Amino acid sequence: MSAESARPPPRWFRFAPLGLIAGLAAALAASGVLRRLSLRTLEADHQALAAAVARHPIASLAVFFAAYCLLVAACAPGLFVMTLAAGFLFGPLLGGLTTLGALATGGVVVFLACRTAFGDWIARRAGPTLARLEAGFSRDAFSYLVALRLMPVAPFFMVTLAAGLARTRLWTFILATLVGASPSSFIIAGLGAGLGRVFARHERLDVGLMAKPEIALPLMALALLSLAPPALRIWRARRPPA
Repeated sequence: MSAESARPPPRWFRFAPLGLIAGLAAALAASGVLRRLSLRTLEADHQALAAAVARHPIASLAVFFAAYCLLVAACAPGLFVMTLAAGFLFGPLLGGLTTLGALATGGVVVFLACRTAFGDWIARRAGPTLARLEAGFSRDAFSYLVALRLMPVAPFFMVTLAAGLARTRLWTFILATLVGASPSSFIIAGLGAGLGRVFARHERLDVGLMAKPEIALPLMALALLSLAPPALRIWRARRPPA
């Protein structure tokens, strides 16, 4: 191998992931898309969105998947509303699968970026929350990540950054994300599908919707899901030592 081919990449190249993520975040902020990610917007545009999906189902699914991946890769807010929209537009099953795949795909972009100078830059500026998450990964990365995805106690992007900084294996990260994020993805997509039926009946968003089965059942499932991490901690504490 020649000396030229063995030469390490230029220093600026190591910061390319940081520039990419910052550029995506700036583009989303400038476009005004983030300001439109709300239940009110979904309610106002539900007829146009449903008609577009009916006319071009495959293209609509591909565009939605790409937009969700972009949102995750840019570490931007709005994932909850996007997951609701997935259930409303594509149903609880396909919507849940779409958001789950997009979470894993966009998460891998951020995860791999942590293996570059972007990770070094984040590590030097990590706050106490990120430092605690990173320390947790050193004990049992798979179980810890599954628990964090089951009931997020920190934003999705922060958990992803901590997993990357802790040098978690890529396949461990992907599998734990798919397992841990599955319940919330399908439950929230189911809630979005219920909202779609409410919108079709031209009912307004108010407290009275909480009593309707298509809204109440997913909300109850989310409440039960929130009990999973403490229940797991109690079970581990009471389990006799090996």
